[in-house]
Amino acid sequence: MARYSRSKTHRRRSRRRVAVRRPKKTLRVFCEGERTEPDYLRALRSDPSIREVASVEIQMSKHTIGITPPLTLVEEAVGSVERVSQERGEVDQVWCLFDVESPDNHPNLPQALGVARRGGVEVAVSNPCFELWLVLHFRDCKGWLATRDAERLRQQLDGSRDKGVDGATYMPLRNEAAERARALDKQHRLNGKQLPNDNQSSGMYLLLDTITRVN
Repeated sequence: MARYSRSKTHRRRSRRRVAVRRPKKTLRVFCEGERTEPDYLRALRSDPSIREVASVEIQMSKHTIGITPPLTLVEEAVGSVERVSQERGEVDQVWCLFDVESPDNHPNLPQALGVARRGGVEVAVSNPCFELWLVLHFRDCKGWLATRDAERLRQQLDGSRDKGVDGATYMPLRNEAAERARALDKQHRLNGKQLPNDNQSSGMYLLLDTITRVN
């Protein structure tokens, strides 16, 4: 019968792989909506596959009366980046979600993008609005679309009666939405169209890619 010394057994055990849990990335996401965007983000961060790789903090604008202009929202997000840096907080990226709105575009859109870029804030812009991103979960979209039309189309497709989002409806379809949004973005680039002339489009696929990407 073979005999093993204690030292050999110890060496063998030391070579065994030890499972190391990969640390989650943390994203802080600022959004202008009071219901639709936060509902979607809550459903996203609650999905088991997302919980494994990322922690998503949801921040709503301090300006609760009406719709927050993108520039104001971005300035709040930049302030958050500065605080995280000073406090050495555990936040990997800060994002802003905002809409273009059509036919009356939000003011100061180029300025908002510039402030975000200089302040280290990532953006996911939907044109005309976040509801387009929801529509893309169900179907392709082409041509110009007004905000009101996007909202009505979204309600026709998911049967909703208010601004709330049912995560069970949307989460299984999010990858299809990302592919459709990516295709729209590619087409706009080929046509030389940039914000705010890239109706219809949504940068939400960029946020989704960041959340799901394995570091």
